[in-house]
Amino acid sequence: MLPMEVPQSHLGPSVLLLLQLLLPPTSAFFPNIWSLLAAPGSITHQDLTEEAALNVTLQLFLEQPPPGRPPLRLEDFLGRTLLADDLFAAYFGPGSPSRRFRAALGEVSRANAAQDFLPTSRNDPDLHFDAERLDQGRAQLVGALRETLVATRALDHSLARQRLGAALHALQDFYSHSNWVELGEQQPHPHLLWPRQELQNLAQVADPTCSDCEALSCPGNWLGFTLLTSGYFGTHPPKPPGKCSHGGHFDLSSSQPPRGGINKDSTSPGFSPHHMLHLQAAKLALLASIQAFGLLRSRLGDRDFSRLLDITPASSLSFVLDTTGSMGEEINAAKIQARHIVEQRRGSPMEPIHYVLVPFHDPGFGPVFTTSDPDSFWQQLNEIHALGGGDEPEMCLSALQLALLHTPPLSDIFVFTDASPKDAFLTNQVESLTQERRCRVTFLVTEDTSRVQGRARREILSPLRFEPYKAVALASGGEVIFTKDQHIGDVAAIVGDSMAALVTLPLDPPSVVPGQPLVFSVDGLLQKITVRIHGDISSFWIKNPAGVSQNQKEGTGPLGHTHRFGQFWMVTMHDPPQTGTWEIQVTAVDSPGVRVQAQTSLDFLFHFGISMEDGPHPGLYPLIQPVAGLQTQLLVEVTGLGSQANPGDPQPHFSHVILRGVPDGAELGRVPLEPVGSPERGLLAASLPPTLLSTPRPFSLELIGQDGAGRLLHRAAPQPSTVVPVLLELTAPSGFLAPGSKVPLSLRIASFSGPQDLDLRTSVNPSFSLTSNLSRAHLELNESVWGRLWLEVPDSAAPDSVVMVTVTAAGREDSPVPPTHAFLRLLVLAPAPQDQLATPTGSSDPTLTTATPAFSPFTLETQGRAGAGLAGSPWWGTVGGLLLLRGLASW
Repeated sequence: MLPMEVPQSHLGPSVLLLLQLLLPPTSAFFPNIWSLLAAPGSITHQDLTEEAALNVTLQLFLEQPPPGRPPLRLEDFLGRTLLADDLFAAYFGPGSPSRRFRAALGEVSRANAAQDFLPTSRNDPDLHFDAERLDQGRAQLVGALRETLVATRALDHSLARQRLGAALHALQDFYSHSNWVELGEQQPHPHLLWPRQELQNLAQVADPTCSDCEALSCPGNWLGFTLLTSGYFGTHPPKPPGKCSHGGHFDLSSSQPPRGGINKDSTSPGFSPHHMLHLQAAKLALLASIQAFGLLRSRLGDRDFSRLLDITPASSLSFVLDTTGSMGEEINAAKIQARHIVEQRRGSPMEPIHYVLVPFHDPGFGPVFTTSDPDSFWQQLNEIHALGGGDEPEMCLSALQLALLHTPPLSDIFVFTDASPKDAFLTNQVESLTQERRCRVTFLVTEDTSRVQGRARREILSPLRFEPYKAVALASGGEVIFTKDQHIGDVAAIVGDSMAALVTLPLDPPSVVPGQPLVFSVDGLLQKITVRIHGDISSFWIKNPAGVSQNQKEGTGPLGHTHRFGQFWMVTMHDPPQTGTWEIQVTAVDSPGVRVQAQTSLDFLFHFGISMEDGPHPGLYPLIQPVAGLQTQLLVEVTGLGSQANPGDPQPHFSHVILRGVPDGAELGRVPLEPVGSPERGLLAASLPPTLLSTPRPFSLELIGQDGAGRLLHRAAPQPSTVVPVLLELTAPSGFLAPGSKVPLSLRIASFSGPQDLDLRTSVNPSFSLTSNLSRAHLELNESVWGRLWLEVPDSAAPDSVVMVTVTAAGREDSPVPPTHAFLRLLVLAPAPQDQLATPTGSSDPTLTTATPAFSPFTLETQGRAGAGLAGSPWWGTVGGLLLLRGLASW
């Protein structure tokens, strides 16, 4: 926290606000549990990043009063820990979900912490302000901020958050790794974010900076001069005579005279020789982080800045449309729903913030259209018409893959088609991509055998031709809904329904079993429950805990109102629903679909990782999916904890998670949850033993707890996760792609569950040249293999365009090993004119203009620093993702 003796001169309004808010000391920072094991009381990169973001968000809310609601008052937040849920409830209204905002902060925090783990960044002194490379570090920092602006304006917010995380990591490291604090400075460096201002008084190579210190704690080893310096870490570059080391047990340079070091990363002298200055360094790093957020806000404007951090309860709207001649009714239904959503939600907190549209037919698909302007989206959608015929199979999965590349995480994607996929070979890759992006896909299929106009068929098609859609829907937590053209307009209303703050309630069993009811639990925090049933249904009934039942008859019944559209039923339950155990009994031909959804702000985010305790900065190494054979940590962040069925009730409490197989629903195991930090943050952790995740397979997560009155709470993750057979890590050097460049990519494969014989495939979208020196790999247990890829970016590459590189590792021939995919998203960035980001008219702020840093020369594949952050890398309670699978191999 910030002590109140900080001088308030030269601080902007956001910083002054922060100084007022951070009372009492120690109340706002949340320590990383893995860091606490080695360094109790330390402040982490995640603490600094999220605290700064929350303060700037509050500042935005104070300056932009919510429409139709009373303005926020600063005094209501004084002396309190800032929480995303509280801010959203105060600004958007009680119960407004903060899930997307918290997930966006998680993306930034994970990208920040990843700088200490990724092989292309962890050893680079320029990215950590090490080795007296202060000018180079500032160039990388400002370049990353510029890339954040470009990616935000290109509507690629995931990439923008990655670059923002990298920028904040470097900025925060400056105050821990340099001697700025030792110089007695009590404000952030005035020129660090302003590239047109030279850094002054830098120590030169011949200037001695430290004396020898043989103890762990070295309060007097700095020589007391007025020059700015930073410590050396490891052996690359080598430490010149008389220079300071970074310090700590894992720093090889600290054993060479002068011994010791000056880092302030933690409160532990074993890690940080200047541990006594840790809080002062964290204070200045926090103020500097707020300055960086404020700078981005001033450059982007409030609207684009809000999109960068998803400061909204609203979702995105993403359509994938078959445009062949038989699709007239479906296209009209999509237009009607889009128009309804745009008009109904315009100007409200639930107005979509991002629109994506991808058409497809045969043999083509795309181009993708993305915008944040609802009128532009409507105009583009309105220009789409059903034209031409075509064979029944279409390029649906290719179009869906393109939509996933451009759709924000935690979004719904709706596919309208009447044809099976021609590109079914993409099924597994698209499944994996939906889980990496955490996007749910719903297919609306108008399979009408009586309609042949506009649709040619060269051969009798298999009744299993829609199985790829079912596989993608299952992997993403979505549905495949079959209907007919006369009903598509009504069935498509689920598009608007799905954009509300809905949770899907877990069913037991998860699918219909003849003669057995489906059971689900309703608690007092759920409202607007809907039951959707579709298929060849003979009959169904729904029964509440009191034994009152209602059948499939249309109209209003004792439990709710039933609508029927062909083979699609929707039952909207009366509010408030009775709490307790409900049942659904369905009699049908084949396998009908049943889904129960409800509105609530009580939900959860989750993430996987590997505990790192043996390096210089303990933390959690992120995994997009668990890897077979690895001890995995599950991190859960509960959102909406302030929601209470009755005012004055204690907060809900969650005790354990249940893992279930997919799609059978068999219980794989129950794992207890341990709270992390203060209860109001809703952060929980569980250790998943390797025996529980020993077999590659999909599984679902269910969160179990009690509300304040002791009643059952039951929430399910919106989509399954998958245990993958091998770790597949794909990384690129820091910086963006430039037209005409050739970029090296690093590939790492590791096995923890036994020998593996793998074939490797690579692809890139768009079709740039991509070569690899590794096409096959044989791995023994706990063995890693490294490879190199080269991506050639043509001179004609469009600036601000997204490039996705995919690597697939699959078992050879008839191997039962399922494939593993790694995805890496990059952005083509043209050189910027020197005045592109000039100071706005009338502003006295310096500019953010700088040349984009080239790919770093310090991409060292040698042992050295494994991280250099403030107490390492915090990794709990956040979700969304770095764009590759990661894990720990033979370290």
